Amino acid sequence: MMKKDKNATAPWEKTKWYRSESAKSIFSALISIAIGLFVGAVIVIVVGLMSPTISSKDMWDGFKLVLLGVFSTGKTGGNLTFGFNPVNIGNMLFRATPLIMTGLSVAVAFKTGLFNIGAPGQFLMGTMGTLSVGLWLGWAGTPAWLAWLAAFVVGVVLGALWGCIPGAFKAYLNINEVITCIMTNWIAASLVTWWFDSHNEFKNSSEGGKVAYIIPLKNVGVVTPKLGFGALCPGSQANGGFWIAVIIAIGMWVIMSKTTFGYELKACGANKAAAKYAGINGKRNQILSMAIAGALAAAGAALYYLSGNTEFYWSTYMSLPAVGFNGIPVALLASNHPIGVIFAGIFMSMLNIAGLQLKNLTMYNEYISDVIIAVIVYLSAFALFFRQFLGKRGKNDKEMKNANAEAFEEYVTEKKNEAGVSEQKITEGGNE
Repeated sequence: MMKKDKNATAPWEKTKWYRSESAKSIFSALISIAIGLFVGAVIVIVVGLMSPTISSKDMWDGFKLVLLGVFSTGKTGGNLTFGFNPVNIGNMLFRATPLIMTGLSVAVAFKTGLFNIGAPGQFLMGTMGTLSVGLWLGWAGTPAWLAWLAAFVVGVVLGALWGCIPGAFKAYLNINEVITCIMTNWIAASLVTWWFDSHNEFKNSSEGGKVAYIIPLKNVGVVTPKLGFGALCPGSQANGGFWIAVIIAIGMWVIMSKTTFGYELKACGANKAAAKYAGINGKRNQILSMAIAGALAAAGAALYYLSGNTEFYWSTYMSLPAVGFNGIPVALLASNHPIGVIFAGIFMSMLNIAGLQLKNLTMYNEYISDVIIAVIVYLSAFALFFRQFLGKRGKNDKEMKNANAEAFEEYVTEKKNEAGVSEQKITEGGNE
């Protein structure tokens, strides 16, 4: 019996870890991040050279803060110091919480073949439901834990219902979800503005200088407990909302990867016609996919405002929350993997903290970090290109191994025909 060359690949052979799809996704994201940070460092230097008020020392400090701003502990004797900064770390995780949720919102929709650009509107609907119910129940004397739970659930439900709208238009009228999401975003902005404008009891008019802000939930005692962050990151905004976001992300990974329901959602996204042939209800799954996406984005808003120390600017009819759009690059950097979204959200939040450190500790302003984020956002669209490039290289290596194996088999066959000896003998001789 003919023996295979040791370099030949077989269907049952395991792919090496660095050639797996997960590894390619990680490598492509790291390439995007590395290029973005390099461009950011170049921008810091160029801006410093063009500004007479920025010295070479400031340029070097700015460069270090771009990379390690979250670990900055201030200045001592005019020199930057670095170490574990619990306030920066905690604030980074706090800011990452809504990014993780909106990133999940976009990623889940992507997995099912839909582009959820409606996360800002769904985020606003979650904000409206959470703040309204939280304040009402807080004033009514409802136990804090029950008011928290009710506010969270109502916010999530409103986001899910808002997500159903583009899903239903896509399923039954075949209207592109991007167009519907954009329209529902601005409808949500106007609806939320009208709601809070018509309810004066929500407006934070008791504090001087507050214009168009809603009373924070800490005023009624409806807040998320610290769940360990009080000791880990004292003085920061971090709270248990981060742990809830992580649990939700892991839960979404389990649902999408390990359940029949998740398989059906992904099947509809991969090939709608084949899914229909297999008996999967495509219309139902499109609506459910957008409902889940809406619920996740709204959960991000609920966790953000249930922290208690955040204030909502209710006049939103002229703007949309940036955190909703920032979920798109988070999902792209994570290659739409729910677990990867956690780390992508933390990284994007880390850049925000670095921007604040640039503003506070150097002559630069925080907009440098916005430029870096913009570059990484732009490059995140190329993450697929990088992944395909890495995949092509792996494919070429595999094809070469297969070609070598086929050439060896042809050599054995040729020698067998020429010499008239047994295939086993020639094979053994070839192996020697």
